[in-house]
Amino acid sequence: MYDVDASALPGQLREVFAPDCEVHLAFPFEDLDGPEGLFEEAYRSLLTAVPDLERRDFIVMAGGSAGANWVGCAGHYLGVMERPFLHIPPTQHPIYMRYAEFFRIEGDQIVEMQAIWDIPQLMMQANAWPMTPSLGVEWFVPGPATQDGIITAPYDEAQAEASKDHILAMLTDMGKHPQNSDPAVMQLEKYWHPKMTWYGPAGIGTNRRIQGFRNWHQIPFLKAMPDRRGAVTDADIFFGDGNYVGTTGWPNMQMTLSGDGWLGIAPSNKKITMRSLDFWRIENGLIRENWVLVDILHVYNQIGVDVFSRMRELTVARQ
Repeated sequence: MYDVDASALPGQLREVFAPDCEVHLAFPFEDLDGPEGLFEEAYRSLLTAVPDLERRDFIVMAGGSAGANWVGCAGHYLGVMERPFLHIPPTQHPIYMRYAEFFRIEGDQIVEMQAIWDIPQLMMQANAWPMTPSLGVEWFVPGPATQDGIITAPYDEAQAEASKDHILAMLTDMGKHPQNSDPAVMQLEKYWHPKMTWYGPAGIGTNRRIQGFRNWHQIPFLKAMPDRRGAVTDADIFFGDGNYVGTTGWPNMQMTLSGDGWLGIAPSNKKITMRSLDFWRIENGLIRENWVLVDILHVYNQIGVDVFSRMRELTVARQ
C-alpha cells in the first residue's frame, strides 16, 4: 500500500486475507466482514477522501503469542485530503493518520486483524476536533530513533522473550498502584529510560520523560479510573522481536469512570472497556520509546457521547 491502486486493492486484500477473516477496526468501523468489508467500509471511503493515499510503516515486527503467529505494524497513512472522510472536512493539504495494526497469520493468510486508526488526529488537522484539548503535544509522531523498526534480522527467541518479560514486569508493577497508594510501588525508574518518550493517541498527545508521562497522562488517567486493570480476556497478545514488544487485545483493559480529570469527562461511574494497541522499544535494558494508540472514539461512544455529531455541529458551515 505504499503505491495504492484503488482498482487493484480489493483483489490484493483477497490474496492475503482469508475469506472469513475477523476484522476489528477502530470506532466507528468496528467489526467488518472479511477483506470485502475492510475495503468497502473502510479503505474505499479513505481512498475517496485521500486519492493519493500512501502507507508508511515505521515498525514491522513479528512473533508468537498464545500459540499463534502475529505481525504488528505501526506507521502513518499519508496523502492530500481532497474530500470528506467520515464527515471530517477536507483540508486540501497533506494529512497523516497514525495506525497500529496487528495481524494473526495461519498458513499464508491473515485470519484476524485488530487495528486502530487515529481518526481524532485527522479531526485536529481539519480544525474539527470538538472535544477537550490534549494535555500532551500533538504532532507528527516519529518512528524509532534507532531507525531499526522494520525488523528483517533472523528471529532471536531468547532476546524476544527477554524484551517481552521486561514489559510484563513493568506492567505488573504499574498495576500495583493505586491499590497501594505509594506511587513508588510502580518503580518507573527501574523500567523506563530517563529520556523516554510516550507517543500517545490524539486527544492525549506525546509526553517526554517520566515526569511528563506522569503529569500529562498517568495521573489524570488514574484519578479518573483507579480500578483500571488489563487482561480482560484470554486473547491478549504479547510478543517480542529483538528490542521491540507489541501488544494488542480487543479489548485489553476494563475500568470504571469514577473520578474526574481524564479528557474532561465527568465522573459517571460507568464501566467501560478500552482498546489499547502498543509498541515498545527497549534500549540498554530500559524502555526508551512507547507508541500507544487508544480507541478514544470508542470510549466516548460507551459513555453516550457522539463525537461525530458534535463535530458536524462544529463544522456545519464548512460541510
